[in-house]
Amino acid sequence: MTRTINYGLIGCGMMGQEHLHNIGLLEGTNVAAIFEPDPEMAKVAKAIAPTAAMVGSVQELLAVEELDCVVIVSPNHFHVDQICEIAETRPLPLLVEKPLFTDPQDVTRLEQLQRDYPCPIWVAMEYRYMPPIAALIEKAEATGGIKMLSIREHRFPFLDKVGHWNRFNCNTGGTFVEKCCHFFDLMRLILQSDPVRITASGGQAVNHLDESYGGETPDILDHGYVLVDFASGARAMLELCMFAEGSRYQEEISAVGPDAKIEALVPGPERFWPDHLGTPPLPQVIVSSRNPKGPVSMDVPVDANLLAAGDHNGSTYYQHRGFLAVLRGEKAKPDVSLNDGLWAVRMGQAAQQAIDTSETVYMVD
Repeated sequence: MTRTINYGLIGCGMMGQEHLHNIGLLEGTNVAAIFEPDPEMAKVAKAIAPTAAMVGSVQELLAVEELDCVVIVSPNHFHVDQICEIAETRPLPLLVEKPLFTDPQDVTRLEQLQRDYPCPIWVAMEYRYMPPIAALIEKAEATGGIKMLSIREHRFPFLDKVGHWNRFNCNTGGTFVEKCCHFFDLMRLILQSDPVRITASGGQAVNHLDESYGGETPDILDHGYVLVDFASGARAMLELCMFAEGSRYQEEISAVGPDAKIEALVPGPERFWPDHLGTPPLPQVIVSSRNPKGPVSMDVPVDANLLAAGDHNGSTYYQHRGFLAVLRGEKAKPDVSLNDGLWAVRMGQAAQQAIDTSETVYMVD
């Protein structure tokens, strides 16, 4: 009989609750302990995982003897301190939500963890596992070698979070870190290359301008473009708009090579689809060959139970399935390493810098 794997969770806001729901879909798992300081979020988390012990600190969570791993889903700016606290107290396998870090000065600490941490650390990059995006990655060879990659996300504004922490760059790392590190991770994964140069343009045009917290107006950006040149010679572009929630698809990815173009079309969360429009659109993948010329479209349906468990097109389930395989020794290492997490944030920070300075940023170690 397979041994039950016991999870501890740090942070059970909206994304933490999605993790709880998806862990609950996996056989042989149990949420043993939860640290969530906000009373309302803790109440919701307890309803999802009623047998979990509710604890008052990271130290109390680590004192729960049966823990096999920890999932960190706290606000962005807490991640590194919490990883280091776990490293010093009781190293356990970790799944750490993105972005891995927000302060460039934390890179040194993370590089030391990369060398010394004795257990696997998996950085949560759910977008890799969205079924239409996974299908695009699987079919990438059909392009004959991707030369151009474009990622468009047209979506809703940042949601309300506890204490409004996600309204300020000092907590999030900036929109192109908080929201877009997923896409920079996808660029490196799909192109199998590292960036060498980043240019960007963006700003805050619509969202949160009439909000004030403690006398301060939010400074997070709500739109922009990022251009990335890669060592392989490939080029990538990100287009972000966070006041376009009326769109049919939330993410549209296009990969083009000498033989074909492949597109992945990903709808947003079903709970945001307007009732008057009927059934939400299905994800699609389109392969447009040059010879014979023309597009071939295929639907990529997602299991209804996975859609009900979160807002990320079923991807959180597939991510957790992979993490569980690492915990059980069925998979050699995490799909998304600390190095991948570092690169994704560095690219986001370079985009923020390019917007702030109107200058090209060169990615030099």
